Amino acid sequence: MALKASLQLRLGTQLTMTPQLQQAIALLQLSTLDLRQEIQQALDSNPMLELEDDFGEQQAQETTDDDWADEIPADLTTDSEWEDTFQDLGMAPAGSGEAPDFERQADSQSLQSHLSWQLAMLDISPAENRIAESLIDAVTSDGYLDQPLEDIHEGLLGQGLEPLTLSDVEAILKRLQQFEPTGVFARDLRECLSLQLDALPRETPLLAQAGRLVRQFLEALAADDRRMLKRRLSLDDDQLDSVIRLIRSLDPRPGSQFGDNSSDYVIPDLIVRHSAAGWQVELNPDAMPRLRIQPDYAALIRRADKSQDNQFLKDHLQEARWLLKSLSSRNDTLLKVGREIMARQIDFLDHGEEAMKPLILADIADKVEMHESTISRVTTQKFIYTPRGVFELKYFFSSQVGNDGDAHSSTAIRAMIKKLIQDEPPRKPLSDSKLVELLNATGVNVARRTVAKYRESMHIPSSSERKRLR
Repeated sequence: MALKASLQLRLGTQLTMTPQLQQAIALLQLSTLDLRQEIQQALDSNPMLELEDDFGEQQAQETTDDDWADEIPADLTTDSEWEDTFQDLGMAPAGSGEAPDFERQADSQSLQSHLSWQLAMLDISPAENRIAESLIDAVTSDGYLDQPLEDIHEGLLGQGLEPLTLSDVEAILKRLQQFEPTGVFARDLRECLSLQLDALPRETPLLAQAGRLVRQFLEALAADDRRMLKRRLSLDDDQLDSVIRLIRSLDPRPGSQFGDNSSDYVIPDLIVRHSAAGWQVELNPDAMPRLRIQPDYAALIRRADKSQDNQFLKDHLQEARWLLKSLSSRNDTLLKVGREIMARQIDFLDHGEEAMKPLILADIADKVEMHESTISRVTTQKFIYTPRGVFELKYFFSSQVGNDGDAHSSTAIRAMIKKLIQDEPPRKPLSDSKLVELLNATGVNVARRTVAKYRESMHIPSSSERKRLR
């Protein structure tokens, strides 16, 4: 068969992702803080963009020396502060405009830095200091030593610290276990509690029995085997209760009081308010800065001018218009989806979590005529402020439990279980079977394994454990 070239005409369609569409999708999935950074980068790189007003800026008002009193007023109240009347002339550190906030620095101190500060107070050799630093690096946020001493010993040998024996590492560990907080550098819970008991005064009642219980019968205490504990420790009921109270007064996580105490603040994208017309959902005006085209630079563009400077202004003007259109599209989509979600969960605003309804992404996607992937982008890391708190939009989606005629939200069922357990008698906690009966009485038909799964997901112990803990 002879081969020959020929021309053919075919018709077809394909979806092309334009740069504008790519930018709109990228902005849609950004959180508020990430979007602020993106806008700030655009403001720094595009001269055609500017803020409509001084977003986030406040005029600082300087205080002159004449505003402060020179003499103590005769009618000064007893609960007034010194700074309210007199200027604070305390010395500030060199090169700084204000004195350090020692209280804030102490609150934000990490466990490792606190241990390193205590290490600096020890009079030890440089080799011993290296061993101590390796041990501090191996301490977890709870204060436990999670690496075997053998591994730490081998690591130090690999760093050229010779001669070094395992006994040398153990000796430094014994000294570090005297650090604050008491119980730090323990290798397990038993050792952590023992270190804290050893630090108590010797005249503490029943201290010896508590130490023996921790060293030998901690598993029996966890199993609440009181009969065996009384027999082995030669204690009566009152004495055993005193020993258990003493042990429970100890801290099983001594390092938890340290760490990063900085708060993570969330800026809501939407706000729900109640008015005479009902619940209203609107955009948060303080969440995003308002941008506009810089009029002076835009006036410099000439239509027929093909110079490099004029083309530079044209390109940046087009980019600025694309960004403004993408931001407007993001706000419209976010508001549209947010209003539809709250319309479905209007009972939550009136009655709380127990009134939540089953909701999936497809329900919102069908109503607003968007793809489910778009709804997922809109609801991820987007928050709404309600009278009941600030929630991520994804919080209002939950699976359905039960048939269509008797369907309930899994979030609502969790809230019901939590409320029933909170209101249960302390001496007679509700079992999972009893919780099923109470839920069935309210019209919520669930299986016992479902109740157990939801209870465990909320980190609520079983009825026997709750009774023992109380």
